[in-house]
Amino acid sequence: MIESPGRSPEPPISGFLDSVGRLVMTAVEMAHTRLELAFLELQEGLESLVGLVLWSAIAVLAGGMGLLFGGLALIFTFWDTHRILVAVLLMVGFLLLAVIAAWAALVKVQIQRNLFSATTSELAKDRSALRLPS
Repeated sequence: MIESPGRSPEPPISGFLDSVGRLVMTAVEMAHTRLELAFLELQEGLESLVGLVLWSAIAVLAGGMGLLFGGLALIFTFWDTHRILVAVLLMVGFLLLAVIAAWAALVKVQIQRNLFSATTSELAKDRSALRLPS
């Protein structure tokens, strides 16, 4: 059989299958990259959370012990004159400090960045790039 000069030697179905195979490989590589990014962000978030919890626990325990012994020292100092007044003032001060600390923690949690922000932005870019023109 003699091939005409304008035709390619491979049948059109083979070219189509090659294109589909490349498309599937590109999609798999994109998914793999996005999953790696998501797991990296998750690992960073967990490391940050563990550090935050550890240092917060140390701060709470050390601060609580300092406040306890400071309050006891004040109560013992005013034991003969105004021990009830000092105890009530210390209690109000500690409760006020607890409310301020809880409010500060809530504000910090609310302004903290989204855990998977980079992954979701990359997926949004992928979705817009894969959308077919109307």
